[in-house]
Amino acid sequence: MGSSRKKVTIYTDGACSGNPGPGGWAALLMFGEKKKEISGGEADTTNNRMELMATIAALKQLKEPCDVALYTDSKYVLQGYTEWLSGWVKKGWKTADKKPVKNVDLWQVLAEIAAQHKISWHWVKGHSGDTHNDRVDALAVEQAQKFKAQ
Repeated sequence: MGSSRKKVTIYTDGACSGNPGPGGWAALLMFGEKKKEISGGEADTTNNRMELMATIAALKQLKEPCDVALYTDSKYVLQGYTEWLSGWVKKGWKTADKKPVKNVDLWQVLAEIAAQHKISWHWVKGHSGDTHNDRVDALAVEQAQKFKAQ
C-alpha cells in the first residue's frame, strides 16, 4: 500500500546582509508540474531566523498532510530539527549546556507544523550549481536587499 499523500518537494533558503541585519527568506514548492515561489524578509534579523522562516512559510503553504522532500543548505535547520529538537523539548527548550534555545519561538512553530507531515530532510551544498537552491538563494538575497534599502 503506497501513501495516498501528495508528494511535495521544497527548497528553502535564508539570507542576511550582516548578521544580524536586513534579511530575506525564500522557498520553492513543487508538486507534479506545479511550482510556487514564496519569499519575504525582515529589517533586523539573523541568517538562522531567515532559514527557519523559509522552512516554516513553505510548510504553511501545504493544505493537508503531505510527504515532503525538503532541501536546505542550512545545517542549523536540518540538524536542529532532525538531531537536537527532541532533546530541547525534553529539557524544556534548553540546550545541552542548559542555555535557552536560540530562536525558540520559530523552533516551536516549526515543530508543530512539521509534525503534520512526513518530511525527509536533505542537505544541499549552497552555491554549488543546484538550480533550485540557486533560485531560492537569489530570491532570499533579493528580499534582504529590499529591506537593506529601506
